[in-house]
Amino acid sequence: MRIAVAGSGYVGLVTGVCLAELGYQVICIDVNADKIKMLQSGRSPIYEPGLEPLLQRNVISERLHFTTNPEYAYTNADIIFIAVGTPELKDGATNLKYVEAVSKTIAEFIKDDVIVCTKSTVPVGTNDKIKEIINNLKPQELHVEVVSNPEFLREGSALIDFFHGDRIVIGSNNHQAATLIEQIYLPLNIPIMKTDIKSAEMIKYASNAFLATKISFINEIATLCERVGANIEEVANGIGKDHRIGPYFLQAGIGYGGSCFPKDTKALVQLAGNVQHPFELLKAVIEVNKLQQSIPVVKAKQLLGSLKGKSVAVLGLAFKPNTDDIREAASLVIIQELLAEGAEIAAYDPVAVPNAARVLEKGVTFTKNIKSALYGADIAIIATEWEEIKSLPLDVYSTYMNTPIIVDGRNCYSLEDVRDHPITYVSVGRPAIIKEQSKILIH
Repeated sequence: MRIAVAGSGYVGLVTGVCLAELGYQVICIDVNADKIKMLQSGRSPIYEPGLEPLLQRNVISERLHFTTNPEYAYTNADIIFIAVGTPELKDGATNLKYVEAVSKTIAEFIKDDVIVCTKSTVPVGTNDKIKEIINNLKPQELHVEVVSNPEFLREGSALIDFFHGDRIVIGSNNHQAATLIEQIYLPLNIPIMKTDIKSAEMIKYASNAFLATKISFINEIATLCERVGANIEEVANGIGKDHRIGPYFLQAGIGYGGSCFPKDTKALVQLAGNVQHPFELLKAVIEVNKLQQSIPVVKAKQLLGSLKGKSVAVLGLAFKPNTDDIREAASLVIIQELLAEGAEIAAYDPVAVPNAARVLEKGVTFTKNIKSALYGADIAIIATEWEEIKSLPLDVYSTYMNTPIIVDGRNCYSLEDVRDHPITYVSVGRPAIIKEQSKILIH
């Protein structure tokens, strides 16, 4: 079976590499020539644990190929996966220009019957539109079926999710096409559910919206915990024991980010509005998340008063650990607000510094050395729960900082451990630990 993957971004690259690892002949195509050259040499343009060795192995075995040539990619393909970007428009709706463009290119270059399988996250009804575009432009004698196959890959654990996922969703109105796509995934021994095409499109959005709702809910409960003197970790553990709720996505913090949750929640609100259904719950989820990202700066000002001229260490730039993705990261909001307050910023991240340096304005010193970021700092703000941060000995803060004050947006440390050190520690939804330090305003 010959497979083409249109788009070599996060979803397309992981999908192509993993399909090649299953033994299929895979050609990944992208319009970015520099990216394709990098991939042909066996180097990954994104940071994802375990991806580059798998990429190199399948390039060497000649199961995995990369190209910018659509004729080479599509002419002999049996199945074409669409995995191009679907960025948001200003009103929150999904921008389908890349999906539409690749659909036209596929129609131009296919020479045999083919199944087009959509991995990109697209609004309900998009796959019907893809089929319409291709059918209007393809050679008349060819037969094309379009299938929805949404991805459920978490950045930082994408390979685990591909090979050991919870489910595979295949949406199609053609039984034969759905069965053929099912055959691709059978070696994984993951539960496969087949639905109609619109239900598959909705499953992706509904899944992300529900998880985002859990995050915003627990963050609202965390705020209440701070005000009434409860501990969010104990509360989350207590409600998570209920099998109807479960323990996942109940970690209080400074909100969600990345390429999926922010974009998909807004797209679903827009989709609902298009059919005259105001999605008030999801609007509130989005607003809570927006406010949550600013909490570390609010707490820093409560501790120090004016931040003007203060040295602030921001620990973590990626939106989550084990990725270099900074899209919609809380760190970006935090840094912009700190700059507006006149703070001097040293920002640490083990892998995301190059990406952050491209989008943040001057006034930020970047480092991949956590001690360098902390040296001489008046306060540290933890924005990403990297293992390098969670495992950092607490005495490093008191040794290197001007005043060892931590605002922990990810609850990286236990309160018991912190109490044994001369550190002022303010986290999310838990009691603050205030030590005697002359520069601290609140008690």
